[in-house]
Amino acid sequence: MISQARQIVATMRPAQWVKNVFVFAPVVFASDHTRKDPSLILYATAATIVFILLAGAVYIFNDILDLEKDRQHPTKKNRPLAAGKLAVPNAAVGAGLALAASYLVGYFLGWRFLLAASGYLVLNFAYSTRLKKVVYVDVLCIATGFLLRILAGCFAISLAPAEISYFLIACTFLIASFLALAKRRHEAAVLEGSDTRDVLRDYDVRHLDVVMTIVAVLTIGAYGLYAFSGRTSGYFGNHRMPLTIPFVIIGIVEFIRILRRPGENGSPTDRMLRDPIFIINGVGYAAMVVWVVYG
Repeated sequence: MISQARQIVATMRPAQWVKNVFVFAPVVFASDHTRKDPSLILYATAATIVFILLAGAVYIFNDILDLEKDRQHPTKKNRPLAAGKLAVPNAAVGAGLALAASYLVGYFLGWRFLLAASGYLVLNFAYSTRLKKVVYVDVLCIATGFLLRILAGCFAISLAPAEISYFLIACTFLIASFLALAKRRHEAAVLEGSDTRDVLRDYDVRHLDVVMTIVAVLTIGAYGLYAFSGRTSGYFGNHRMPLTIPFVIIGIVEFIRILRRPGENGSPTDRMLRDPIFIINGVGYAAMVVWVVYG
């Protein structure tokens, strides 16, 4: 049973839990609220845990649906379900427990948070069963999932709609679209001719490169508008946010370099989290943001 529990956790993709930092981000940027009420950090942490559980349940569900195709995939065949290390009934029980725990915790974070969390869950089930087979719609679904993470993080700490930075919302959607496009670009290049994912037949690597470049430029532009916005400088009481722009540019450029590195078949997001330059840049960005917001 302990062995099966470990396999359930592995199926919930611990390496991907870092994506839920988007749920925690609003409490960092909402400095006025956090200074007055530090307990909001606990609410943001609880919200992040809820999304880790929700995403984990979705990953399990997705692996059950894609069991046969994953067994034909060069790397996904090593996942617990595809490799036969985890029984399907045990995986289903694990997903059910994760969902129950997420809604139990989410209940105490308010109805708006639960609405965003439920929207995320419904979107992902729709994605797993149908929408991931529709070209570019699958990318929009992934980006919308990140958008719902940000909104859920705002709702968890009771931010009013007028307090939510729409520039930051736009940046989140764009950077998530960029990452999703990069994932499809990698799969289309590495798995060309494979039947492990039907939608890849409709993607062209050259077209994806063009769209990725456009989205990358839009992301940097949107973040620049946010950084130089009078509302941003007025809220934080300083004009230092533009100092974070180089970190954003370096992160995007380094990710593209990682994506195009020859001879590697692993997921670009997994490689990103192991790349020293990307990690150092990310830590530098986080430190700079904390200095700008709280310095």
